[in-house]
Amino acid sequence: LARALRLAPGRPRAARRLRTLAGAIAAPDGPSFHRALTSHWRDPAGVLVGASEPPAEPPPPGLPGGLGAWMLYADTVGGLPDRMLTKVDRASMGVGLEVRVPLLDRRVVEYVQELPMRLRARRGKWMLRRVLREYVPPALTDRPKSGFTPPLDDWLRGPLREWAEELLDERRLRREGYFRPEPILARWREQTSGARDWRHPLWSVLMFQAWLEAWG
Repeated sequence: LARALRLAPGRPRAARRLRTLAGAIAAPDGPSFHRALTSHWRDPAGVLVGASEPPAEPPPPGLPGGLGAWMLYADTVGGLPDRMLTKVDRASMGVGLEVRVPLLDRRVVEYVQELPMRLRARRGKWMLRRVLREYVPPALTDRPKSGFTPPLDDWLRGPLREWAEELLDERRLRREGYFRPEPILARWREQTSGARDWRHPLWSVLMFQAWLEAWG
C-alpha cells in the first residue's frame, strides 16, 4: 500500500491499483476480497441483467496457509483455465503457433504447493530468478518485466471511439437485454473525458458486444 501511494501521483496505472486495493480492503470476507482484486467490475451483478455472484470455490480439505493459499488455489483452478490459458491457447492456435507452459508441469506445481507461503508469496518471481541464476547471466534474470499491454486508453479515446460508442449505444444495450446501460455509460463518459481510466472493464463489455454483433 505504501509503495502504491508513492507511485500514484501522475501514474495512472499505480492509481488504478490503489483504487482496486482500497476496494478490496473494504471487502467483508476472503472470497469478496479475492473477487475485488480480480474482477474488472466491482459489482458484476449490477452490470449484467439477471445475474448474481457465483459461490466461491471452497478450498480443498487440509489446504494450509490461510487466505493467501486459498487465493492461489482459486487462481489455479479458476483464473488460469478460465482466462489466461484460454486466451493464450486461442491466440496462439489462431496463427498456428505452438505454445508451451513449462511452469504448469504437474511436477513443478506439486513441488511449489508444498513450499511455505513466505516463499511462494515473495514478489518479483523470486524463486524462479534464484534458479535461473545458476544457468543464465544476471542481466537476463534481473531486468524489469516487459509486458505487451495494448494501448486501450488511446484507442478508446481515438481511432476506436466511434466503434465503441456504436456498440455502447444506450438503446442498443436496452434492446439486447444483457447489460444495464447506466453503470457502463457512466464509466464511458469518465473514460472519454479523461476523468477516470476504465479501459479494462469497458473493453470486456465491448468484446462481448462485438462478438454478439458478429455471431448473435
